[in-house]
Amino acid sequence: MNGFMLGVIILGALLTVGALVRGLVLLASGKDVSGEKQNRMMWYRILFQGLTVLAVIILLLLAGGGGD
Repeated sequence: MNGFMLGVIILGALLTVGALVRGLVLLASGKDVSGEKQNRMMWYRILFQGLTVLAVIILLLLAGGGGD
């Protein structure tokens, strides 16, 4: 189970970085005049980052025995 959670954390971190880089590229390119695509990518970053933090918390709870 810990290996699975570690995989989820790594995947979440990669998705977070991907969304961040994509959003920054859209911002720097100047092609997204309305900012809609760049804003959407930043929301994806927040979502992926939150899910990754949640996975870290679950892993810590599993590894620590849940505080028992």
